[in-house]
Amino acid sequence: AAGMFLRLLSDIQWRAAHPKWRRMTSSQRSTSTSAEPHPVSLPAQAQVVICGGGIMGTSVAYHLSKMGWKDIVLLEQGRLAAGTTRFCAGIVSTARPASIELKMAHYSNKLYQQLEQETGVQTGYMKTGSVSLAQTQDRLISLKRIASSLNVMGVPCEIISPKKVLQLHPLINIHDLVGAMYLPEDALVSSANVSLALATAASRNGVQIHERTTVSHVTIQKGRVTGVETDRGRIQCEFFVNCAGQWAYELGHSGEEPVHIPVHACEHFYLLTHPLPQPLSSSLPTVVDPDGRIYIRNWQGGILSGGFEKNPKPLFTEGRNQLEIQNLQEDWDHFGPLLSALLRRMPGLEALQIMQLVNCPESFTPDMRCIMGESPTARGYFVLTGMNSAGLSYGGGAGKYLAEWIVNGYPSENVWPLDLKRFGTLQSSRTFLRHRVMEVMPLMCDLKVPRWDFQTGRQLRTSPLYDRLDAQGARWMEKHGFERVKYFVPPGSDLLDLDHSKTFYKPDWFDIVGSEVKCCKEAVCVIDMSSFTKFEISSTGDEALENLQYLFSNDLDVPVGHVVHTGMLNEKGGYENDCSIARLSKRSFFMISPTDQQVHCWTWLKNHLPDDSNLVLEDVTWKYTALNLIGPRAVDVLSELSYAPMTAEHFPSLFCKEMSVGYANGIRVMSITHTGEPGFVLYIPIEYALHVYNEVMNMGQKYGIRNAGYYALRSLRIEKFFAFWGQDLDAFTTPMECGREFQVKLDKGMEFLGQEVLLEQKQNGVYKRFTMFILEDHDTDMDLWPWWGEPIFRNGRYVGKTTSSAYSYTLERHVCLGFVHHFDEETGEELVVTTDFINQGEYEIDIAGQRFQAKAKLYPFSSLFTQRRRKDEVELSGYQRE
Repeated sequence: AAGMFLRLLSDIQWRAAHPKWRRMTSSQRSTSTSAEPHPVSLPAQAQVVICGGGIMGTSVAYHLSKMGWKDIVLLEQGRLAAGTTRFCAGIVSTARPASIELKMAHYSNKLYQQLEQETGVQTGYMKTGSVSLAQTQDRLISLKRIASSLNVMGVPCEIISPKKVLQLHPLINIHDLVGAMYLPEDALVSSANVSLALATAASRNGVQIHERTTVSHVTIQKGRVTGVETDRGRIQCEFFVNCAGQWAYELGHSGEEPVHIPVHACEHFYLLTHPLPQPLSSSLPTVVDPDGRIYIRNWQGGILSGGFEKNPKPLFTEGRNQLEIQNLQEDWDHFGPLLSALLRRMPGLEALQIMQLVNCPESFTPDMRCIMGESPTARGYFVLTGMNSAGLSYGGGAGKYLAEWIVNGYPSENVWPLDLKRFGTLQSSRTFLRHRVMEVMPLMCDLKVPRWDFQTGRQLRTSPLYDRLDAQGARWMEKHGFERVKYFVPPGSDLLDLDHSKTFYKPDWFDIVGSEVKCCKEAVCVIDMSSFTKFEISSTGDEALENLQYLFSNDLDVPVGHVVHTGMLNEKGGYENDCSIARLSKRSFFMISPTDQQVHCWTWLKNHLPDDSNLVLEDVTWKYTALNLIGPRAVDVLSELSYAPMTAEHFPSLFCKEMSVGYANGIRVMSITHTGEPGFVLYIPIEYALHVYNEVMNMGQKYGIRNAGYYALRSLRIEKFFAFWGQDLDAFTTPMECGREFQVKLDKGMEFLGQEVLLEQKQNGVYKRFTMFILEDHDTDMDLWPWWGEPIFRNGRYVGKTTSSAYSYTLERHVCLGFVHHFDEETGEELVVTTDFINQGEYEIDIAGQRFQAKAKLYPFSSLFTQRRRKDEVELSGYQRE
């Protein structure tokens, strides 16, 4: 189509002007997809083979070559940049809600800005800025939250009035707007040319690029990549990088040992117009109207406008695909609502002549975040794909982080939110993916308030008690595919209101969770925590203890029946996992980890434990239902059910014992609740789960027992200053930085992973410190609530962000947890954070641009460990160590 050639004009002009490009690559260009001669043969071996010549593959090649790796081969089944990259709208924006995505986009923007000068390839980079519009107050709040993060990251950003929007873009209809967010440094660029520029730079650094070369499958032996089979022969390699975009799923499943990559394509539409009678200025900002579900940018004097409709069209579910992406069939009826939104926003376009409606595939993931990292099943197999229509914005940063991961063994930032290992095999069902992406694509524009949940792909992993709890009013959320209870709706409540409770302010479940927390503190509650990851590690000799002692920071050589809270650290001393380990016998250990650790922790242990037939690692998550009995009367309920004394003298804290409860045998009872409150967790073989639950509830009636959910658990653990992995702790946080020196065996003369870094921190101090903040001038009923990710200010200067927060029903105030850094006021250099530095500052928490005073504490309140007091009776200066 004529429009297609216009779309790719800059690409064609560049190729014509650079004959060296044809010699550099392995084949001549042609619009045909038929096989062509290959003047350059493939190498027999390489250190790294990258599959995919789009923005992701060329970015990885570019950054690997920048880091000094030369023995790299990039294979593209068609032509470079002929996949999704070719049809990209060319918008580079840093307006991202997640911190890691914001950092990737910010880096990409800076990279693309200097790429033309570095390579001589015209990329069409133009800094136009962008304006994100808000039609509602809630949308404006969400933009203000993003703006707060951008400002402390050093990205220029401001919240502007509708009148200022009109000044920036005179064609915009502002009558229904309440405000907007303006990012002056956002840009436009030719995505195909950026990809070619990255490829040019990589080629100059020694990377071999071969087009018209199809990867059939990757060979894996003994759990490690050994080579790549192509239609032109085999290449032996140490590392393989799957940057195949929408083909990544099929490529992952092409070998004998599948690598599960949960991506699925949807049709994505945008239209191109002829130039306006008075052509649009090339410097006009890009307009994003999320409430209208559209984006608008200038394009050769006219406009390019696309969006994310409410009823997307998934495609290629059966795997049928073509080598290069051609323009799919136009569907004006389907695009109609987006066109109407465009004309409402820019009424002056009604007489404009449309050139073409482009329809191209775009890959989406189950949680709207891209996928990167090493496969849990094949070492050396790396993945970078699933950009959810933001590939150009993420391309530079994502390629940088993955290259660091390959070269150094880890990236320079915490990329866990994007790690492939956050998914299991269950998210790779084609039916699941098809249904989920139909929900994900509209969510790109939907207003996402805190604690929203996906609606598709639910009831996949459930506890045996699911139906029983559901009938009692349970409201569910999902974690790693597992259904978990948020809270229980009491009989007679307005269920409809609660199910549709979406707000940045005080939520409708506030009083319900408050009553569950009260019951946990005064009587006894039951929380189903079956989703927690559970492993058993055993050996015929002492192998289990010896290996676990090296992999875990706390001393596991404790008497049988004791439970140890410990970190699983990496060589930098950071938390790869935070878990509880019970010693079941001299040679057997029971390990409890967070729900989303199932794949990550298994992979870490498999990669670090020796391949020893005497050492057995078993995932027993599905074998046990876990009931958490929280509260002072838990001891009475369990005593009566087991006919065994459960008081502290007979069953001390952090103790584990196999017991009978009711008629059921073999129940592992641990005196731990993950909240700081008294109680026990019962690990029940699943066939006994319903019986034990019924017995507990029947026996507990006289003690005021009730069901509770994870929202109550969250409130309890945060007011006790308990850090959770994945929220507060990550691979870049050490025990010394979060006040857990007492959980580290530094003084016992035993070597363990990460030990050197912790010894250095003990000697020299830490550069960030986990801190608890109590909001002082915050009105729970009227003010915006903190959730996580809010900037922390000390004496008016930015020092860090919150990692989690909750309302403390005991203190009757909001509590935020987060890390405080100490930046030199002149150089910005990080300095050691001392106790005095924390205690002597005046703190504020920024919630969507509004700052609230906060009291900083390094230890929880002593009053929380004794008796409940009214807010005005709590002595804010009194504390004790947990």
